[in-house]
Amino acid sequence: MAIPEKIMTVDKKAIFLDKDGTLVPNIPYNVKPELITLSKGSVTGLKRFMEAGFLLIMVSNQSGVAHSYFHEHALIFVKEKISALLKAEDIFLSDFYYCPHHPQGIVKEYKIQCACRKPKPGLLVKAAEEHQIDLSQSWMIGDILDDIQAGNKAGCRTILINNGNESEWHMNDARTPDCMVSNINEAADYILKI
Repeated sequence: MAIPEKIMTVDKKAIFLDKDGTLVPNIPYNVKPELITLSKGSVTGLKRFMEAGFLLIMVSNQSGVAHSYFHEHALIFVKEKISALLKAEDIFLSDFYYCPHHPQGIVKEYKIQCACRKPKPGLLVKAAEEHQIDLSQSWMIGDILDDIQAGNKAGCRTILINNGNESEWHMNDARTPDCMVSNINEAADYILKI
């Protein structure tokens, strides 16, 4: 008699966090660990998400790799610095997914149209597959509408951190967040009431 294959359960929920302008202040193309800090108004909310059973997963476009502003290897130090800042607050990042591609890049191997560059949902879908995440029970939090579109297309609910970083308010159903707030702490207030 054949042994049945293990059935994978998808029962985890996640908060997907954009990096620049959401989890950390937006310094364009920054990979210098000494310049990385946590965004104001984020620590309490992140702790509350963890206490509520959410995985915290960073998802970020990093086209600086494709544009040759920095090498992909530099992102290891970025992840380490952010993880250390969070750990000092008893907050733990479950994973970090990034897209190094850009169709107008100058580094040949990264100059492609891909499925992972937000507003496409590839980073979230990959994370969901690798961590057995139920996307319908998860949230994408970001500071621009491309983040919102990626979250909506992945099947998440979405929160826009309206901090002035969105400069192209091209709205449609795919780019409409469930809620707009000023910071991650306010996002937690909204999400944890639902």
